[in-house]
Amino acid sequence: MSTSAMPSSAMPSDASAIYRRYLSAVLLHGHAGARAVGLGATDLYALNILDLTGPMTPGELGERTGLTTGPTTRLVDRLEKAGYVRRAADPHDRRKVIVEPLDRPAGLDGALDPARRRIGEILGGYTPEQLSVLFDYFTRAAEAYREAAEEL
Repeated sequence: MSTSAMPSSAMPSDASAIYRRYLSAVLLHGHAGARAVGLGATDLYALNILDLTGPMTPGELGERTGLTTGPTTRLVDRLEKAGYVRRAADPHDRRKVIVEPLDRPAGLDGALDPARRRIGEILGGYTPEQLSVLFDYFTRAAEAYREAAEEL
């Protein structure tokens, strides 16, 4: 539901600005977290994709990150050199290569822990019912953003 489709009494008058500030803060944190461990924001994004979905071909990773073949190859090269991933033969088709995430280095979790702790404290202040609504929103909004990205 777009903010314009919601009843005006259900939202603060500056709901759009609040939401945009939130999204900007999430993006800023992603960039800062990546820099803290010597990665680019796209590198950290790719690691998150691999962590959530598991091994995939470079082509699939490129599709998920929105990168073309050349930049995807350089992305995988950087992540492999840094020890975050490895290239392996696809067990189903040895002509293909898959990108496998390796154990997450402690430095990465350490860089992300301050935000995790703060967000955990915020979530701790909600009731189970409120958390249910929040996580329903996160699930549905993630799908809406993925679909909108595909449309673009």
